[in-house]
Parts: sequence; C-alpha cells; structure tokens
Amino acid sequence: MSFQNINLIKPIHRALSEEGYKTPTPIQKRAIPIILEKKDLLGCAQTGTGKTAAFAVPILQILYNEKKGGYKRRTIRSLIVTPTRELAIQIGDSFKAYGKHTGLKNVVVFGGVKQKVQTDRLLAGVDILIATPGRLLDLMNQNYITLNHIELFVLDEADRMLDMGFINDVKKIISELPSKRQSLFFSATMPPEIVKLARTILVKPVKVEITPQSPTVEAIKQSIYYVGKSDKKELLIHLLKDSNIESALVFTRTKHGADKVARFLNRAKILSEAIHGNKSQNARQRALKNFKTRQIRVLVATDIAARGIDIDELSHVINYDIPNIPETYVHRIGRTGRAGLGGVAISLCDGEEKAYLKDINKLISIPIPVIEDHPFVSKEIAKVIPKQIVKKPEQRKVKSKKQNGSANTKSRRNKRRNRNVWTNR
Repeated sequence: MSFQNINLIKPIHRALSEEGYKTPTPIQKRAIPIILEKKDLLGCAQTGTGKTAAFAVPILQILYNEKKGGYKRRTIRSLIVTPTRELAIQIGDSFKAYGKHTGLKNVVVFGGVKQKVQTDRLLAGVDILIATPGRLLDLMNQNYITLNHIELFVLDEADRMLDMGFINDVKKIISELPSKRQSLFFSATMPPEIVKLARTILVKPVKVEITPQSPTVEAIKQSIYYVGKSDKKELLIHLLKDSNIESALVFTRTKHGADKVARFLNRAKILSEAIHGNKSQNARQRALKNFKTRQIRVLVATDIAARGIDIDELSHVINYDIPNIPETYVHRIGRTGRAGLGGVAISLCDGEEKAYLKDINKLISIPIPVIEDHPFVSKEIAKVIPKQIVKKPEQRKVKSKKQNGSANTKSRRNKRRNRNVWTNR
C-alpha cells in the first residue's frame, strides 16, 4: 500500500513525495483514514513508528478543506499538546514539511526561552498550535491564546505527561476546550491512569494499537553485558573504544547520572554531551545538533529528554541503566531500528537490575544474547544468569518426576535451587 491509495489531497501528496515518503507505516495506514472520517482515536504506538505524520497529515487535510470552504480570519483550530520542548519542535517541523503547499500556518510554543518571538507569531495569526503544557497555560493566562475555536485536539506522549507531573496541567487545558471537537490521544504505554484520562477526553474512540515488539526482534541486534555496578563506568569506556560504534545514544535513569556519564566519557577523550530536563533549551538544542552533525560521538540522555530526539541512522543504543518499565526498553532500542533499518542495542546489567531484565525478556518474548567475553564480567552474576537468558523455554521446564524423595534428595534439590536463585526470581 502506498500513500497514493489513501484519499489525500494533492498539496499533501506533493509534500510527502518531496519528503521521500512512499509507503505509510502501520500506524499511518490505520490512523489517517479514521481521523479523516472525523472520529476520535486512541493510539498506542512507540516513537519511531511514524506517529507524528499519522495525525499531522489528516489534520492538515481537514483544515485545508475547511479553508477552501471559506473561513477568513486565522484562529487556532488545532491544538497539539506534547511533554517536551524537543518533541514540540520536531512536531512543528513535521507540520511545516507536510503542509508547505497548503498555506496553513503553525506555531510552536514552549518554556525555557523568552516568549516575545512566540507571542509575535501568535498575534500574526495561526491555524495550528503545538505547545508544551506549562507555556501554553502561561500564555492562556496572559490572553495571548484562547481555545474557543479548537476543532482538533491532540494529546501526544500521554504517558510521559504522567511521568513528568503534567496531568493536572493537561486537565486544566482540556477544561478550556470546546465540548464539540475531535480528539486524538497517543501514548507509547497504557498504564491505568492514562486509560482513565483517555476516557475523559475521547468520545466513542477507535483504538489503534501498534505492537512494539516486532521491530526489536527483526531489525535490532541486542546483547547483554553482566557487570558489577562499580565496573559499569569502565565497561562503557571499553565498549566505546570500538571504532565500529559510529554514534551512540546512552540512556541513564536520572539527570544526575547523565551528567556523570558524560563527564567521565569526556575525561576518557570520548566526546560526549548530556541532555535532560535541567539543561537550558539552548544547551539541549546545541547538544542535539552536535550529535546529529557528528561533532560529538555520544549523547547521554534520560528517557523524558530523549522523547524529542529524532536521529536518522543511529548505529548504537546503550542502556547504561536498565529501565524498570519493559516498554521503555523497547522504546529506547527502537531509536536505532527506525523504518526497518538495522542497529545495535547493548545493555549493561548489574545484580540489582536482574528483575527488570526478566520483565523485558517476558515482554519481547525472545532471549537476549549474553556477551561474556569482556574484561569486566561479573563472575557472581554470570555464572547464574546467562544460561537462564539463553536457554530455550523447553529446557527450563525439566524437573524431577519424583514427588516424594528422601530427605537427602530434598536437600540436594534445595542446594540446586539456591545455586539457581537468579533463575527462579
């Protein structure tokens, strides 16, 4: 199926062709027709699946057709709310690219910078507004923005809104929207709080869920390195000395951890920068630009900051910290397997992260190969975990048929259990 098979207007077909888009991704193929029918949509899809185009393209078409019908004054008719500055900028760039032949205008507003440039653009008239919650509410309170004419509302990356504490802000924004509108709700994961929020926003939605596991299985080479917590730093430096790692996005669990990793990598003469929520907007944009232009080889990021990072042909993702949510692992490594491209995902696992890894293996339904040939292997962890990871399921089911053994037999079984405690936890 090509974009030619979707009922799109010529200005958008032309823009997509100029951008090199030929075949829609699964989320685009399923979501675009639903949105064009003006139905509410609940979308579950990870970053890297083409989600932005899935809502940007039909929004542009709907607004373009209404413009042809003859409204004169530019008012904000579509609102996209997203959690991070980087993601807001990325979405704005997408609307600009797909809508360049439609005559529609979009403006991006976010915090961390002076507001005058943004307010000047708003006063000049805008059709589509892309905003982060804090700056949007601020500009609403100053009467630069009213939401009375919103026809299409998008809540993007809803689960990250929850993680970042934006849910109350989102509820305030929703309370200012017209009751009669079309709403689109996107999230990479669907925890109970997000499902509850979706029910308050959507009316008889069509659900589109794109299973995230397949890209990890088919396109990305994954591996696990077992290492003591105190040796993680040296192992990461050791791995990055390999010149085959052209570029690496390294994930940490905390902002402090990201700064710490960037510092010790630079001391080891591996050019790196950190990107997270405590960095200024200019610093974040500079770090991202330096990484994209290969002025630095490593970008160290937290999950929230990485949501807005869109990098083509990223060769490696390295989990310095294993995520405690298995879907986050899939989301992270998917950054190096975009659009079917191959890539490499490396995870450094210490003893405290074994439970996280177990949940990840359960989610992706395949064993992740263990690399034991490295100078910092943790003997204590390696002798009990790797075999469990690489064994086939049927090999793990072998157990004694005897139900009533002697005391000695039970003792031997208990010893075996203790030796394999990692397997059973």
